[in-house]
Amino acid sequence: MAKFLGTYNVIPSLPENLELLRKLSFNLHWSWNQDTLELFRRIDRDLWEETHHNPVMMLGKISQERLEELTHDDGFLAHKNRAYYNLEVYLSEKTWYQKNYAKLEDFNIIYFSAEFGLTECLQTYSGGLGILAGDHLKAASDLGIPLTGIGLLYKEGYFQQYLTSDGWQHERYEINDFQNQPMTLELNENNEPLMIAVDFPERKVYFQVWRIQVGRIPLYLLDTNVALNSESDRKITETLYGGNAETRIQQEIILGIGGIKTLEALNIKPVVCHMNEGHSAFLSLERIKTLIHKYDLSYEEAKEIGFYSNIFTTHTPVPAGIDVFANELIEKYFGNYYRNELKISDKEFYALGNIHKDKESSVFNMAHLAMNTAGLINGVSKLHSVVSKKMWATGYKGVPFNEIPIGYVTNGVHTRSHISREMEELFVRYLGENWIHNPAAPNLWERIDKIPDEELWRIHEQRREKLVTFVRSRLIEQIQARGGSQSEINSAAEVLNPRALTIGFARRFATYKRATLIFKDIERLIDILGSKNKPVQFIFAGKAHPKDDEGKKLIQEIYQMTKEEQFKKRVVFLENYDMNVARYMVEGADIWLNNPRRPLEASGTSGMKVIANGGLNFSVLDGWWDEGFDPELGWKIGNGEEYSDPDYQDEVESRQLYNTLETDIIPLFYERGEDRIPRGWMKKIKVSMNKLGSVFNTHRMVNEYFTKYYYPSYQKRLLISDKKWEKAKKLTAWKNMVKTNWHLVNIKHIETENQQKELKVNEDLILSAEIDLGSLTPQDVQVQIYYGLIDKQDDPKNNETVVMNPEIKKTQDGFYKYVGKVKCKHTGQHGFTVRILPHHDLMIHPFELGLVYWAV
Repeated sequence: MAKFLGTYNVIPSLPENLELLRKLSFNLHWSWNQDTLELFRRIDRDLWEETHHNPVMMLGKISQERLEELTHDDGFLAHKNRAYYNLEVYLSEKTWYQKNYAKLEDFNIIYFSAEFGLTECLQTYSGGLGILAGDHLKAASDLGIPLTGIGLLYKEGYFQQYLTSDGWQHERYEINDFQNQPMTLELNENNEPLMIAVDFPERKVYFQVWRIQVGRIPLYLLDTNVALNSESDRKITETLYGGNAETRIQQEIILGIGGIKTLEALNIKPVVCHMNEGHSAFLSLERIKTLIHKYDLSYEEAKEIGFYSNIFTTHTPVPAGIDVFANELIEKYFGNYYRNELKISDKEFYALGNIHKDKESSVFNMAHLAMNTAGLINGVSKLHSVVSKKMWATGYKGVPFNEIPIGYVTNGVHTRSHISREMEELFVRYLGENWIHNPAAPNLWERIDKIPDEELWRIHEQRREKLVTFVRSRLIEQIQARGGSQSEINSAAEVLNPRALTIGFARRFATYKRATLIFKDIERLIDILGSKNKPVQFIFAGKAHPKDDEGKKLIQEIYQMTKEEQFKKRVVFLENYDMNVARYMVEGADIWLNNPRRPLEASGTSGMKVIANGGLNFSVLDGWWDEGFDPELGWKIGNGEEYSDPDYQDEVESRQLYNTLETDIIPLFYERGEDRIPRGWMKKIKVSMNKLGSVFNTHRMVNEYFTKYYYPSYQKRLLISDKKWEKAKKLTAWKNMVKTNWHLVNIKHIETENQQKELKVNEDLILSAEIDLGSLTPQDVQVQIYYGLIDKQDDPKNNETVVMNPEIKKTQDGFYKYVGKVKCKHTGQHGFTVRILPHHDLMIHPFELGLVYWAV
């Protein structure tokens, strides 16, 4: 077969007065701007759907006759000019960041993620992690934060799902045509694709760089499908989460190490690096290497510098969700790297992939690499922080549980990306234009009460009707694709009731999410669904991982239920769950059901998307709902219990699910007056919007990342970089000195002035201790009284600390005397002890060195 000798690219030929459409299509601001979305729909509604909402592809496929028509359509031209003007205003207006931090110099944040869910035409995501990353970029753009995204560009993306006639999931991989996507190829000074190389065993692997403009934020995606590579290396970025362990490590080398090299090639200085999950953790090694070579620093000095400007966000509540590579595989790809570039021993290197300092491991853990090289670590909800501390507690020897340095920033959603056009217009009308600019402002959401119930309910009912229409159309497509009968097609055209209570369940089909819990008691479910006066219906959607047969069985079970006569028109399963399906579901569902096994849902964000759309949440107290739940605004399953017997848990919680549906949810939804409006239901919707809308969004989330992590990291890096990293060098030397001499630290004697007598509330317990610091000085340590109630001493969150102060002169024995006092606030029997911690003004937390001395 003949092979092409060369390539050329064809772009749409647009009339001069339509050229602005090209500019609009290449900035993803359109994906969350309803007016621009409507502009693209207006060009050709059928083609807009056919191209999967891809304006670049649509402009390439549109007929010249239609373009010619549009050049004479004054209404369209005015719409186009307005959309472009709005984009220009958006890009030039003064942002939150500019108003508050405009004077900062050379500040940027690099956000690394293996997937980004930005819009449905870009197959660069698989699920919640990617959608969260995409929403993070959009919120950073709205806030004007100087952030840059780094990811991978997958030729086949994530799989497309289809079901066989018996409901078994199969996967289909579609080739993505990057030239017809809203992205551009980065070019070098010769106007050729920018090529960057990463060292692999006995070869170099090259990649090119694609840019997606997300409002004000650039996202760079790395692509190994280039002619310079071998056939196998071209496939490294072929599939998201595809291949075997070797494919995965190759992808993560391109993402982490290649990502840092990309920034260098683009002349972007990485000041703060944020690892969204551990996939990109190799970036910390490349940052260390760059500092060693560029500034002639030692490995330890460079590692310290990186430590103070790396941030790691973990999204998994179980060890099985973390990438772990066999040491042999790591040696294959990093043996030369750590010996020749980092110039460290194998023991030092492999310790980076293990937080258990006193144990050797046969595997290299990517989350542990991130934790060992990032000074700031967080989970994605308050409960997930606790779960993460439990998961990694053994890596923090001697540290009380509540002081393990794993914080949290609860996830959010980019509200404008997930809200219906009708609802956004309603909000602007009653909440004001400021709602668009600052959806995290509680005072704006308080105005929800001003919206008449009639208007809010009418809009939500319209969206439910659109959801039902969409479901019917989608089911017909699914049946036709499977070669189904005409009777099946006719039946699909009548599924669901546009006026019935509609419950949505859509997510990744992992077993812990218990998609089939609602089917635990079939007879009871038939009674719930079969009511003529109070009809209820379920819409399911979601994909199982290609290798997860148990997840596929759950899909098959639900699919087969939809064929049963008693469920046929009341339960449906939509294939190929993606951002478009999700949009219809969150905009139209009355209830969003979520019933994972607590505490296995790190955060979850799908339920947040229904809030502003007038839907209500019904969920297990897990992830974000553990923080968000209030009886006024939604429903819970269980009381936050965690069971050791999963079968018993399923039994108990399925009964609670049915009880709540039967006694609370269904009666409230159908409690109507003469105007047919469910006033009690509307009250719940408004309270949900008011109390949750300002909290569970990415504007609040990204602002929190900025104030808790990004800005402090920048300040610390600025401080230690002064005078050719003088402070970094001194800090490294100080840490080494403390580690070397810590074994000499000893508490010789503790006594109290008034321990034996009973103390009254507001009196002080006065404590003194003689401390042998060996070669250390009082400036190197902090001595603390650690105290609390005796009967609660095993629950560290009930304990407190007080800093003890040293006397200037040593005792005759050469010890330091420390004195402190504890204010007696509560009655009861209390206990105390004394501990010593390393102390330095630059340290992020006192457990960085893994050293703590407790009195014995």
